[in-house]
Amino acid sequence: MPVRSLTQSVLRWPQPEPVLQEVRAWADEQRRLRPSLRRVGLFGSYGRGTASVGSDLDLLLIDEAADGPQHQRLCSWPLERLPLSCDALVLTPAELEQLFGGSSRMAQELKTDLLWLN
Repeated sequence: MPVRSLTQSVLRWPQPEPVLQEVRAWADEQRRLRPSLRRVGLFGSYGRGTASVGSDLDLLLIDEAADGPQHQRLCSWPLERLPLSCDALVLTPAELEQLFGGSSRMAQELKTDLLWLN
């Protein structure tokens, strides 16, 4: 979504709110298309509300039908239609509960930064 200004040779990075609107629209569409999708959340800078120039999206998809290793789970999601580059994690509800039950750095980050979009 970074766009080149017509009058300058610099890129302008999108403001966070339009990015969030596009991600919410993407999430709504995915929920309509996939009944197994339970929740969509953002973590990292967009989850904390500190996104700025160069920020990417860190997306958490809670899908009851998720199966197989992460790289296979990610292949079925149209992440290329999101407004910025994206790192995504696809978990089942049980996997999310197990993650939250632990004390890993990832669990701590999600507990503090996670912004549910629905």
